[in-house]
Amino acid sequence: MTFSWLSIIRLGLVQMALGSIIAIAASTFNRVMVVELSLLQVVPGLLLALHYFVQITRPNWGFLSDRGGNRTFWIMTGICILGIGSILACFGIKYFPSNYYIGSIISIIAYCLIGLGVGASGTSLLALIATNTRDNRKAAAATITWIMMIFGAAITAIIVGKIIDPYSITKLIKIVTFLSIFWFMVSGIALYKMENKGPNKINIEIAATQTKDSFLTGLKQVLSEKNTRWFTIFVFLSMTAYFMQEPILEPYAGIVFQFTVGESTQLTGYHQGGILLGMLLVGILVSGLKFGSLRFWVLFGCAGSGLTLILIALLGQTMAGKHGLMISIALLGFFNGNFAVGAIGSMMQLAGIGRENRVGTRMGLWGAGQAIAAGNAMIFSTLFVDILQKITKNAASSYGIIFIIEGILFLAAAMLATKLIARPNETSEFSCGE
Repeated sequence: MTFSWLSIIRLGLVQMALGSIIAIAASTFNRVMVVELSLLQVVPGLLLALHYFVQITRPNWGFLSDRGGNRTFWIMTGICILGIGSILACFGIKYFPSNYYIGSIISIIAYCLIGLGVGASGTSLLALIATNTRDNRKAAAATITWIMMIFGAAITAIIVGKIIDPYSITKLIKIVTFLSIFWFMVSGIALYKMENKGPNKINIEIAATQTKDSFLTGLKQVLSEKNTRWFTIFVFLSMTAYFMQEPILEPYAGIVFQFTVGESTQLTGYHQGGILLGMLLVGILVSGLKFGSLRFWVLFGCAGSGLTLILIALLGQTMAGKHGLMISIALLGFFNGNFAVGAIGSMMQLAGIGRENRVGTRMGLWGAGQAIAAGNAMIFSTLFVDILQKITKNAASSYGIIFIIEGILFLAAAMLATKLIARPNETSEFSCGE
């Protein structure tokens, strides 16, 4: 049997776990290092990039779950590693003021663990959904689970933002430890006996005795597929644009707009909340009212995101109030959500196209493309913010230039999408040129 809607919602709880834990690691930790510890912006940027670069192992995780048939094991293992890495990252922050080198070593290990955890759990979870969901439900299933992940990130950011002020490292460690244990337990309950409901618990066509060469063979096979190859390029460009703001948004709010730790953490919640609203609205319009196609919402979301980022850059120059920034960040999230629905829906459709028994490998390849793009984006945005501040001596202008570059990349991704994604009256699949 295939997954019911209730089963899909249960898997969404696992996505909520990932979103909740990552939200703190990717935003609050970053803000504390830059504002409270006065570290260069590039320090947390490199750490975030490291956790993304580690995720180039995603194709391997996907292949392992394809081969062994026990995706639940890899999901739970990944969540456990993610939680341990997040807690360890708190101790890295704790040691930075007293011993920079010890803090750095702890943080490097922690962010490697975070990357491994996300790669193992996220890739295996998406593959589990793709292989056990009916074709006409795949896009909706991906959207539901993604919305739940965004909801987990948003509600966590808002709640943590309210309770963490006044900030202390002890309070941060307690919060992250609680979240890690809580979501590990929730994920275990949600996944209990789930895999037995799928039609193909073990891919007998791929023997468990295959060697590493088999993974390389599988990777070459999916890379030889035109649709897979071109979609990987689109993912790389759009995700570079998407992730450039992640390491600099909270420091931008703290330095230019004088947000407290709690306020800037809640700002991340507004962004995630905007994504949630954008995804929900598009889901209703596409599924319920049959309004718009995947192509339309990818283009609309990319273009809207690009223009909003330019607006955010201009707000820093006009010294607009905190409310103006909050509204703009929520609007950015809304357009990000529109884009995400189109991209995720396309990904789920393409995952099952091509050579059989390579769904996990294909998902892993796109995940690796996203991870490499995100890592590059982290390094670029944080490094150039530091360089620009040295040159301009103006924080608002330095951050603003990066936001404008990010906006231009989103507009470029929209142009690329017009070449890759077919119009609805042409075909329901990707139309990729040679």
